[in-house]
Amino acid sequence: MLRRALQVILPVAFMALAGNAHAQFNGHNTKGDYAMFSGSQPDPGFYFAPLYVNYDADTVRNADGDKVSRDGELGFDAVAPIFVWVSNKKILGGNYGLTVAPAWSTSALEAPIFGGASSVGWNEGDLYIQPLVLGWHTPRADFTAGFGIFAPTGNYEAGGDNNTGLGMWSYEIFGGTTLYLDQDRTWSFAATAFFETHGKKDGTDIRVGDLLTIEGGLGKSFLGGAASAGIGYYGQWKLSSDDLGFDPPGFLPVTVERRLPKHRVFGVGPELTLPIASKSKLYALANFRYFKEFGARSTTEGESFLFTLTFPIPSIALQ
Repeated sequence: MLRRALQVILPVAFMALAGNAHAQFNGHNTKGDYAMFSGSQPDPGFYFAPLYVNYDADTVRNADGDKVSRDGELGFDAVAPIFVWVSNKKILGGNYGLTVAPAWSTSALEAPIFGGASSVGWNEGDLYIQPLVLGWHTPRADFTAGFGIFAPTGNYEAGGDNNTGLGMWSYEIFGGTTLYLDQDRTWSFAATAFFETHGKKDGTDIRVGDLLTIEGGLGKSFLGGAASAGIGYYGQWKLSSDDLGFDPPGFLPVTVERRLPKHRVFGVGPELTLPIASKSKLYALANFRYFKEFGARSTTEGESFLFTLTFPIPSIALQ
């Protein structure tokens, strides 16, 4: 067990010597996948929503926010065919729903210093399930709350360079709101908080620290709510340090501790939703999001592009 742990911690030690980077392990939360209407649950029905994510970063920031020199870029591509069901059943006054999202990825950005720039080919990523999602609707606000689970179904080996999963169970609770700023519900502001905690990584005693992610957006709706444009945002904070699972041997530098500093990062960018429809039916909604990161500490800083097609099944008749 100690040998496997050292395979992971030794690169951290050398990075600390080189630049005091203190780069943290990442969690599962995909920053920016909820944005302008993050606090709203869809109307009852079944939805299929394939998601594409591209993340690129050429910068690693240390605990002081200074850029750390390194070669190459860090990033990944991922797709997730998301299945959403919202029922008419009420729990605590809110509609009950569930979500299942398998994923495929070209890499898993486990920690900045372990790389992630070179594609290893598309392979299965970790599975995300929300077995409980509740949604409430009022004339001037929507509310949502729920619970999610990330299962380590993706390819993972401790210290491996071809991982497409993170090798750990993660558990997430969330709650948020979308506020409508005018009577016609055309202007909105949303904010949703996600708290994520983790089990140990496979083959090690490493436990990633707890994460808080807040995301939402400010926007304007058009065409009866079928189209919208605005600004999305997110912020992520590591609330507790990563636990490496053992006290390092004496030959390692004193800057390497069992518990490492906590990371943070912010992102902001434009968001656009357009309907795909005929005169009589709405077939899908196409959503585009771009985020530029800033204010990073102990993690990467880059940019991301997300594209989602949401298909209501069956298509929605237009009046």
